[in-house]
Amino acid sequence: MAVDSEKSATDGKIWSLCKMPFWQASIASSSSSSASASVSGPSHTHHAVESSSLHSSNAVSAMAKSLLPTRRRLRLDPPNKLFFPFEPGKQVRSAIGIKNTSKSHVAFKFQTTAPKSCYMRPPGGILAPGETIIATVFKFVEPPENNEKLVDHKSKVKFKIMSLKVKGEMDYVPELFDEQRDQVAVEQILRVVFLESERPSPAMEKLKRQLAEAEAALEARKKPPEDTGPRIVGEGLVIDEWKERRERYLARQQVEGMDSV
Repeated sequence: MAVDSEKSATDGKIWSLCKMPFWQASIASSSSSSASASVSGPSHTHHAVESSSLHSSNAVSAMAKSLLPTRRRLRLDPPNKLFFPFEPGKQVRSAIGIKNTSKSHVAFKFQTTAPKSCYMRPPGGILAPGETIIATVFKFVEPPENNEKLVDHKSKVKFKIMSLKVKGEMDYVPELFDEQRDQVAVEQILRVVFLESERPSPAMEKLKRQLAEAEAALEARKKPPEDTGPRIVGEGLVIDEWKERRERYLARQQVEGMDSV
């Protein structure tokens, strides 16, 4: 009986710790949490997964884009060098062919690390699809120090050619590259290579040929366009080719008539 009473007292203590209000509140709280998790949990998880997936996708795309080679708009000849004859103390010339290989109009622009001793002609321009131009680059050659030989002489001057896609034909202005800076591409950075002017070489022969073509193109641009329209003769009388031919015919008929008389 003593054991039964002790057991009963113990059960009473346990029961007093687990009264119905507390138990029901715990169950209600647990149920509410479960319901809340069942309602809002999947939605929040779904959005979190979507956000994480989108962020990861953007990161992968940016990485892949950075690893892809830059698509060139221009083809250069020579592709990465500027050849100059080695004539210390003189201003020498180099030449480079620039061709627009894209399907749209492209603006190009030269830059140099030594603008006081180097300049380009033309310094920039706009090329139609497939159009080619030969640019001439002028550079002053510093005399070598301590009897330095040609093979040891190196120039720290570098040139950069940039490109920009434009909409159709327009006048070239350097400000285009500032206004659309995020669309500008660096086509190539060119380093200087000196050639012995007295020693024949394929590179020197090609340079001479390109310089001659550049000079011929410059002279052609200087010539005024041929006038194919009506000409102004005498005191402002406009005579086209048909009228001029008719007058010659009438004059010839008049002379023949006088001869017959």
